[in-house]
Amino acid sequence: VVKAFEMEIMPAERVVAQIGDTLILTCNTTGCASPRFSWRAQMDNPLAGKVSNHGTYSTLTMNPVSIVNSHLYICSVICDTTNDEKKKKEKHVKVELYSFPSDPIIEINPSLVAGEPATVICKIPDVYPSDHLEVLLKKDEHVLHREDFFQDSSTNTETKIVTYTFHPTAADIGKEITCVAMLPIANMDFEPKERTSSQKLNANFGPQNTTITVSPDNSLREGETLNLTCVTQSNPPAQIVWSKYSAKESIQHLIKNNVLSIPHVHFNDSGRYICEVINLVTNKTEKSTVDIIIQGAPVITKLSIEPSTTVQEGENVSIQCSAESNPPPKIILRRKSDNAHMGPYSARSILLPSVTFQNGGDYECVAKNAFGNSRSEITLNVKYGPKNTMITVIPTAALKEGETVTMKCTSSGNPAPVISWNKKKATGESEKISKNATLTIQNLKSQDLGLYECEAYNEFGKEEKAVKLYVQARLEEPDQMIPLLIAFSSAAAVAVPAVAILIYVSRQAKINGSYSLVKALRLKV
Repeated sequence: VVKAFEMEIMPAERVVAQIGDTLILTCNTTGCASPRFSWRAQMDNPLAGKVSNHGTYSTLTMNPVSIVNSHLYICSVICDTTNDEKKKKEKHVKVELYSFPSDPIIEINPSLVAGEPATVICKIPDVYPSDHLEVLLKKDEHVLHREDFFQDSSTNTETKIVTYTFHPTAADIGKEITCVAMLPIANMDFEPKERTSSQKLNANFGPQNTTITVSPDNSLREGETLNLTCVTQSNPPAQIVWSKYSAKESIQHLIKNNVLSIPHVHFNDSGRYICEVINLVTNKTEKSTVDIIIQGAPVITKLSIEPSTTVQEGENVSIQCSAESNPPPKIILRRKSDNAHMGPYSARSILLPSVTFQNGGDYECVAKNAFGNSRSEITLNVKYGPKNTMITVIPTAALKEGETVTMKCTSSGNPAPVISWNKKKATGESEKISKNATLTIQNLKSQDLGLYECEAYNEFGKEEKAVKLYVQARLEEPDQMIPLLIAFSSAAAVAVPAVAILIYVSRQAKINGSYSLVKALRLKV
């Protein structure tokens, strides 16, 4: 059976192609052994494609499809018959083009700052025909912006751009900005006709709403643990620096952490604490402060003597005491005494103009408040020359020749005076006879008479006292006694005026002594 000459074109009548893709049109025949094919575009436009003949069919390949391929394409076939007849057939196909090759591209500044203008850019690449393009910008499901290009007159593929400016908030962090591009062309079957892209928002903001929480309370007792926590809202997380504003108007930097913990708080931990938060991206800083009060027993911070704890008699002396606590302490500064009376007494200081040796001793500072008390001591050491030098003679009753007499010299001074004894010679010169405070003369004889001098000295002065020993023998008549006299008188006093003391003693005269001073004494009477 001989088939009739027929032809067909595929795709038939109408084809939708995307610019940039590959499109193959096929012209196929039956009932003709050696067909001759030809292709042309309507209005004699260029084919803009490659023709390939393969016996009974021919192809027109457009690779890639471009805007110039938007035409009506006609395939003509001529078939030579055996009786030299020529049969010709034609068919056409309309090529319709679009371009919607990829999802939109979203551009958002990665360093958005909450509250400040932010711009979202959505790019729809290589779209055609753009006069059908519709674009939506959404934040999650909320439509921010809608734009169409119905009035566009582009004749080729173009990248269309949609721009929208808004003010992000801290609540926008994590939400999605979505660009929805739609190309709804009637009677054109292609997919997809809608493309979307999304990007999460990451708005930088803060610091803001910075607060400090205190545990256990703003007012604590000494020894408790204080915890301060700094809370702020910031993206990216803020850098936190703790510092303390002291009463001396200075800033003490502490730690870089959101929690400041102080175990066993002390009175000195009282003050204003500052939490400073810094966002290095937004370049913003915020501060929060809290006042902390530490209550407890007083602490004596200073107990001093000026110009020194060791002074010389006559200098001006100031004794100062200070203490710290909350509530403020009551301060008592006083001189300690062996008896119940304490003095002098002062609230915080004692002034001693032209200090004397009686002012020396221990001074006590007592600080008190409702939580307890504290005390401290300091010693004032007053240096002075010898004073109150005195001579004591033992026994004080009448002496007899051959007995023992003890003379003791005492003196006060700081440092303790060195005491020595001298005896006046007949020539008037002094002879050092002892370096002890106590001078003992045994087996009294007439040559022991004379002037005895006690000398007390230290680096700040010298004081002298003297005693004159008069020896008188017994009269010739038996049992008749004449008083013997030892007289004390001041010879030289450097630091304190002399004091004269008379002590009466007696000496028993020999009845048949080997020597007699009666005449000599009588001459003096």
